[in-house]
Formats: sequence, structure tokens, C-alpha cells
Amino acid sequence: MNIIYLLLGITFIIILVVIWLFMWSVKTDQFEDLEGPAYQILMDDDDQKPVDTSADESSDNTRIKDNKIQDTQTTATSKDS
Repeated sequence: MNIIYLLLGITFIIILVVIWLFMWSVKTDQFEDLEGPAYQILMDDDDQKPVDTSADESSDNTRIKDNKIQDTQTTATSKDS
């Protein structure tokens, strides 16, 4: 008979945990989009071209170097005048 009280207590705790997990999942919008991830797997991402940022960075560095060279040339030219 004592085991029934133990099992009822454990069952009550498990039920409380399940209810708490369900309420948490509803509050954090875990059930918001159930079909989106399934369709996302089927979408083909190969159509998008990858963005190459290395070319932009190197051209920016070249522009900075060119500006420094021009600044030093104009400074040297203005000193000569």
C-alpha cells in the first residue's frame, strides 16, 4: 500500500514537469512554425551566388595605400614649392 503513495507522488511530479515544459514551449513560440523547417530542407540554395568579400577588402586596402602614397607625394611636392 505504501508503494501506491510513492507512485502517486512521482506521477504528480512528472505531470507538473510536463505541464511546465508545455507552458514554456508555448511561451517561447516553439509551436509557431511547424511546416517551415520541413519545406526549408526541400528548397534549393544552389541558385544563390556566394558573396566574395575578399575582393572588396583588397580594393579597400589598395585605396588606402593609394591615398597614403598620394598624401606623401602632395606633401613632398608642397615642400619643394
